[in-house]
Amino acid sequence: MAKKTTSTRANKNKSFRVGRVRAFMRGRVWYLYYHEHGQRHQPRVGPDRDLARQTAAEINAQLEVGMPSALGFEPISIPQLRQRWLDHHEHVRRSSVQTIRRYRSATEHLLHFLRDIRPLRRASDFRPCHAEKFVRYLRSEKVAPNGHARARKRPLRDAGIKYILDTCSTLFNYAHRNRHLSPYAENPLRVIEIGRIPVEDAKPIIIFTPDQERSFLQVCDDWQLPLFLTLLFTGLRPGEVTHLLLPNDLDLDSGWLYIRNKPNLGWQIKTRNERDIPLVSSLAEVLRLAIGNRTTGPVFRQRQCENGNTPLLAGQTSARLEQELLCRVHRLEADGDGSLTRADRLREAGTIWRDVGAIKPGTVRNEFMRITAKIELPHVKAPKTLRHTFATILQDANVDPLIRNELMGHVPAGSSTLGSGLAMTAVYTHTRPETKRHQLERALNSRPAIQDVLEWVRRNTEPHIEDTRSS
Repeated sequence: MAKKTTSTRANKNKSFRVGRVRAFMRGRVWYLYYHEHGQRHQPRVGPDRDLARQTAAEINAQLEVGMPSALGFEPISIPQLRQRWLDHHEHVRRSSVQTIRRYRSATEHLLHFLRDIRPLRRASDFRPCHAEKFVRYLRSEKVAPNGHARARKRPLRDAGIKYILDTCSTLFNYAHRNRHLSPYAENPLRVIEIGRIPVEDAKPIIIFTPDQERSFLQVCDDWQLPLFLTLLFTGLRPGEVTHLLLPNDLDLDSGWLYIRNKPNLGWQIKTRNERDIPLVSSLAEVLRLAIGNRTTGPVFRQRQCENGNTPLLAGQTSARLEQELLCRVHRLEADGDGSLTRADRLREAGTIWRDVGAIKPGTVRNEFMRITAKIELPHVKAPKTLRHTFATILQDANVDPLIRNELMGHVPAGSSTLGSGLAMTAVYTHTRPETKRHQLERALNSRPAIQDVLEWVRRNTEPHIEDTRSS
């Protein structure tokens, strides 16, 4: 009987219960055992019995009122986590289809790392040591720059590695907020200090000089000149200039260009920020000649339209184009299973823009490269060069930073995130050497000390001049 009492007392010393939570000792460490949302949890507490009892009481109180337990989390694999995160951006955040595609491509590298280098069962198993191995893996990986399977592969650039790490870090932030990581665990990618990774192999940014601007525009034919002059004098993105519609987006009489979202036609501005841009008189006259008597359709049409080919939907108003898109979508739904993704709808919207005669953004790039090849700048291949040049022209002319920010369309006026918008505008703004000299001289030449320096130079120069005259 004594032995039984002693054994019972020993068992009580090694376990206890607080409501719905049982605590037990394994070796010299206390563990808790409870069920939450039908799942079993068995977290480790430590060797302190009082701490184990306190933690058990806290968790029991949280379970009683339906709160998430302090030590509870939902184990989930990284592929499952990634899919939930992408679905969150698709259905909750409503991020653009292009943004979700970039996120999908970036996190694909993480799945390849798990498959080829370090298989892990759960997202909570991904630790800081794995994050460092992931960076080493990225530096050894080779990719096709344009994503084509047959393209020549090259190592990832530093900027690409930083973007992948930033995206994966955002993925783990989502896991932390939704309790898919171990309790009190931090984002494992924070140990990398992504912001401090230097970018040593960035592609150089080209800014046209005034002479290069003239050479570029002089080489343009009658179809190219209105298009690229608009890009140079307004700073529009290629996707924005190809989605301008008459008559709502252009008012030549008052001299304004309006950049507007067109969600009913499957197109939106990259930042969703609408803006109005004044037109200089020379650009307005060029556009007036290019448009002629047209009152509907794209401001800039396909080259074949200028040769007499009439687009299928020529002459249709924006409202009529929206109705046509709805009809095409309904036909697709009737022919299929009745449900279309946003990507499907965007592809169908692309057929509307094609049939109304709009230019593709890819065509803008191809035409731009033909012109730069003619002026012996074949290494300049991105139409974004004109956007960088536009921002720099504004800098040269001392245009107010807030106005520059609005013209570039980074953040709308009055936004609480104006600072980040100015930072993005600064990315596109590049100070020329002559502008630096002019600004510095204008600032310093008005200082009183400059007059003293000039007087010193005059005093020390005049004797030398007199000696030269005498000899």
